[in-house]
Amino acid sequence: MELNLKDIGKYLDVAEKAAIQAGNTLKEHFRKLDSTMIDEKAKNDYVTYVDRKSEEIIKSCIKTNFDNHSILAEESAIETRHSPFLWIIDPLDGTLNYIHGLPNFSISIALEKDGELVIGLIYEPLKESIYYTIKGQGAFKNNKRIYVSNSQTLNNSLIATGFPFRIKDIIDPYLNVFKEIFLKATGIRRVGSACLDLAYTAEGVFGGFFECALSPWDMAAGSLLVKEAGGIVTDFNGNKQYLTTGNIVAGTKGIHGEMLKIIQQNFKH
Repeated sequence: MELNLKDIGKYLDVAEKAAIQAGNTLKEHFRKLDSTMIDEKAKNDYVTYVDRKSEEIIKSCIKTNFDNHSILAEESAIETRHSPFLWIIDPLDGTLNYIHGLPNFSISIALEKDGELVIGLIYEPLKESIYYTIKGQGAFKNNKRIYVSNSQTLNNSLIATGFPFRIKDIIDPYLNVFKEIFLKATGIRRVGSACLDLAYTAEGVFGGFFECALSPWDMAAGSLLVKEAGGIVTDFNGNKQYLTTGNIVAGTKGIHGEMLKIIQQNFKH
């Protein structure tokens, strides 16, 4: 079954409504958490009552409208309904920021059809900024078209990254990459939300973004945003398997190429 823009528009509308509803919950509880609302899933990996509540709101909204669709969300197992449609959800990206009162967090919702991303939406609740895209239709922020940076070199660009806290044994090559890019770029920023890193790359704030050991919900919506904004997105091998490898390099064509070369010189595959 071929999708038309009217169908995809309905999916995007539901994603937007779900994100705003969940975002209201995030805003309501921001800087109001107590220790009883926070659990540690693993060392330095936390989940809050608000993560779970946000996910519940988003899933409920999707299931109310598209009950036969499958859902992959961060805080629960995949709900398979033998559907060609798969929603990929991060109900609160930047949980650690949220816990500590840092205002850098977001909600990410993407939809795959037969394994291909067709819509992506990232919502920044405190700013009420909605980044969204439909495959083949460009990328937008609050109804205004956005594009990646005009810069094609590291030496006049701001770059974003994160750190692989779950996989400590790759920290040495990762820090080598960080050092080389740091020495060439104007600066490096660590926002603490990969979804926002990709959204900001899509709108040209960052010239590029790299990180490893991520999950599909960290990258799905943002990767489509960057590509629809005119950027390049690959894994560390220069291939398209970033959602499965968890390793991502995104940015303008020139910056992506520079970063990928540095990464491949330090990571042996």
